[in-house]
Amino acid sequence: MALTLLIGGARSGKSSLAVEIGYRHHAAGMPVTYIATAPRVEGTDDADMADRIERHRRERPATWATIEEELDLIDALASVDDGLAIVDCLTLWTSNLMWRELEECEIRTLATAAAAAAATRPEPTVAITNEVGLGVHPETGIGRRYRDVLGFVNQAWAEVADPSLLLVAGRATRLDNPWKHLT
Repeated sequence: MALTLLIGGARSGKSSLAVEIGYRHHAAGMPVTYIATAPRVEGTDDADMADRIERHRRERPATWATIEEELDLIDALASVDDGLAIVDCLTLWTSNLMWRELEECEIRTLATAAAAAAATRPEPTVAITNEVGLGVHPETGIGRRYRDVLGFVNQAWAEVADPSLLLVAGRATRLDNPWKHLT
């Protein structure tokens, strides 16, 4: 298992599965590093985000290393010497890049490079992301742009992940390259 991609909607079970994978690696004696991409919320009015971050912190043991990195996912992955790396999550990472006003082509380049960095680590990596393209068509231009950019980010990571799993209601199905079924 080099890179595992967990994709799904909100509350689909992605993070719970990633944490369980982490617990199993930890129980087998492997170190676990959790790479959190959530922006720092101290001093903001976003109580919901602060609660979510705190809940995620409580879900993982204090013995796991944590790297908080909003933007430079490639360096964050490179700094994990050994053991399992859990990236939580590409959804927020993409949003962070967009808020920094990176152009779509820059985000695509970073996504492809970060996915390659994760896939070529000598130790396993689990990345979490949301599927936001299945819902209502966003009303705003920024919402549509975000949906489209995240769709590309997810494709770039799925391209090099094995396996990619779609989670719905705590259950998973494997995502295959469509050409595997069309040839």
